[in-house]
Amino acid sequence: MRDNVYGTIEEDAVRRDFTVNALYYDIADFSVRDYVGGYEDLERRELRLIGDPVQRYREDPVRMLRAVRLAAKLEFKIAPDARAPFDELGELLLQAPPARLFDESLKLFLAGSGVKSFRALDASGLLADVFPLTARALAFRGGDAFRAMIEQSLADTDARIAAGKSVTPAFLFAVLLWGPLRAQVEREIGKGVEPSLAWMRVANQIVAEQAKHVAIPRRFSITMLEIWLLQPRFEQRLRKRVSRLLAHPRFRAAYDFLLLRGREGAEVAELGAWWTQAQTLSHEALAAQLNANAPAPAPETVEKTEESDAPAPAKKRARRRRRRGGPDQAPASSE
Repeated sequence: MRDNVYGTIEEDAVRRDFTVNALYYDIADFSVRDYVGGYEDLERRELRLIGDPVQRYREDPVRMLRAVRLAAKLEFKIAPDARAPFDELGELLLQAPPARLFDESLKLFLAGSGVKSFRALDASGLLADVFPLTARALAFRGGDAFRAMIEQSLADTDARIAAGKSVTPAFLFAVLLWGPLRAQVEREIGKGVEPSLAWMRVANQIVAEQAKHVAIPRRFSITMLEIWLLQPRFEQRLRKRVSRLLAHPRFRAAYDFLLLRGREGAEVAELGAWWTQAQTLSHEALAAQLNANAPAPAPETVEKTEESDAPAPAKKRARRRRRRGGPDQAPASSE
């Protein structure tokens, strides 16, 4: 804000971030004006900063994310001197407003090149500065399946964008944070915490922790929580619970999420296949299937008399004689 003065075109050019962003089109003679060598970098398909990279990143750390995003989207390479400070200066992203990083995340993952952007962000080391919970989960046991889930979700998102279909940040963020959520829920349940309480408590903790880095508007975080909290309900294949879940307004998003989780193991894949079939059945056919698969009631324990194997007669409860009068009056005589 201090030096936001246009000045000459040459002075304006050097305030840009990358050389390829400092090219000007002159409508007088239909020429391209280049004051910083951007045209040569464009031909080499290289992103190079104008000025000293360390100074430019300190001025605005989000330029590091812009470098990763533009390189992935345009299939450029980042110049070595522009890439070198990432390891040292990545933590400066903690100083960036979380709301701005939310907008930058949408440009990274919801602009049609999500898979390439995610891979580039991870390779750059900046994923840990923006989505630290995700980066840690990818490094632990089960990280390969979690990575496959993320990349499949981003591939589906890229395909929807290419087809002109709508996408929502809520689903994407639910996927990006699923790994750390599931691991922490399992630990809480292992400590003896009641499952529904563990899911609710951990889900809110994960959203709050991530919001310190990337702001998640409430309209999206609420949807994320609904998608997460419906996942354990898919395991409850009882008649009334199945009917209620099918009628839930977030069923479709949660079901798509369940299918995406199929890489976690055979049990989850089987669960997804069952719910896929359940949606094709009529209400009566589904009810019949659920009744047929319902567990049989446990056999009742019966008392036997010592004299025979026949069940002992049920014991009659002693009948209490009702008092007459108030509580201070003695019971009536039996005579």
